[in-house]
Amino acid sequence: MLLQIGVRVKELLKNQGFSEDFSAGMRDITDFIIVFILIVISYYAIKYIVLGVARRISRRSSTTWDDALYSNRVFHKAVLFVPGLLLGSLAPYTLDEFPSALVWVTNITQIFLVFVTLATINAFMNALYDIYQGFEVSKSKPIKGYLQVIKIIFVIIGIIIVISMLLGKSPLYLLGGLGAFSAVLLLVFKDPILGFAAGIQISANDMVRPGDWIVMGKSGADGVVTDISLTTVKVQNWDKTITTIPTYSLVSESFVNWRGMEESGGRRIKRSVSIDMNSVKFCTPEMISKFLKISLVKDYVEQKEAELQAYNRQQAIDNSILVNGRRQTNLGIFRAYLSAYLRNNPNIRTDMTFLVRQLQPAESGIPMEIYVFSKEQEWAVYENIQSDIFDHILAAIPEFELMVFQNPSGADMRQIRTLLKD
Repeated sequence: MLLQIGVRVKELLKNQGFSEDFSAGMRDITDFIIVFILIVISYYAIKYIVLGVARRISRRSSTTWDDALYSNRVFHKAVLFVPGLLLGSLAPYTLDEFPSALVWVTNITQIFLVFVTLATINAFMNALYDIYQGFEVSKSKPIKGYLQVIKIIFVIIGIIIVISMLLGKSPLYLLGGLGAFSAVLLLVFKDPILGFAAGIQISANDMVRPGDWIVMGKSGADGVVTDISLTTVKVQNWDKTITTIPTYSLVSESFVNWRGMEESGGRRIKRSVSIDMNSVKFCTPEMISKFLKISLVKDYVEQKEAELQAYNRQQAIDNSILVNGRRQTNLGIFRAYLSAYLRNNPNIRTDMTFLVRQLQPAESGIPMEIYVFSKEQEWAVYENIQSDIFDHILAAIPEFELMVFQNPSGADMRQIRTLLKD
């Protein structure tokens, strides 16, 4: 009935004395406007129905894929096909008298459908990424970079199709001319190409995953990987700043990934305290008696003392001079004490590398290094455990008649000056 309005407009204009061509043209314009209004009404009606049904399904369903499709507006984009297809189908019946306008409307409609297709594909890719993130494999095999490559490919194809429509040429004609612009394309898409190649290596070799703690000194990154895309990797540093690293840098440059530590179940404690060499000495009987009262080394001191005395008797050692034969030292007993103390510490893993060792003596004394693994990996807890251990070590050192090496401070110099004046 609405389409009869155009016919009536034509008859009315003819009765008013207008020409046949003018009356027919006004009829087509009236029909086109009416069709356009009907298409708009149809679009909103279908959109209301489709989105309403999709919203109810996504809320009631226990699956997550429909929620991802709805939240990423896949249905919103797909409904846009309705006005494009309707306009492309009905325009030829309403613009008979305006062939040039029909060509423009057809081209605009086709271009509109191309952009709707690209928008729908982009939304679907985003939904696919959200769905994939719900699987456990997403933690070790990120696909964001691959999806971005697919998006770029579709965008390039869409641009070629649109240009071919505007120029009235076949898309194959434009593709044939791309060879001349290959150098420009490689320059423009250098980062995506390098990022795509790097993404394949990162995924194949399992080098980095979202959630990994990495350290990359050159880029100033020291924190957790939050996102791996085609061209960039985002790292949230421990001070809450964000460092953006080119994806290909993870292949071309070195970095440290702490995932191995996290998966091992332990976190390394590697720290030393320097002992003043002047305080190292052989143990006297009085010192041995004192050390036998320390429960953690009592058995060690007894066994070692019995072993050394038996050796000295067998070798007829002159015990009047301590340097003769074999003797226990306060530093050796202290090292045994540290080992026993750490083995009895419930926060230390004894099934992993466990070392209490001396390092090369230097001008700053004898470094006594602790190389063990904490059961706790959380940063704050780990630091507390490490601090508690060295609090105890520093307090225990004087009990073994040893001294911690420390460079003279201003207070020491003032004390020396006071003594010299006296």
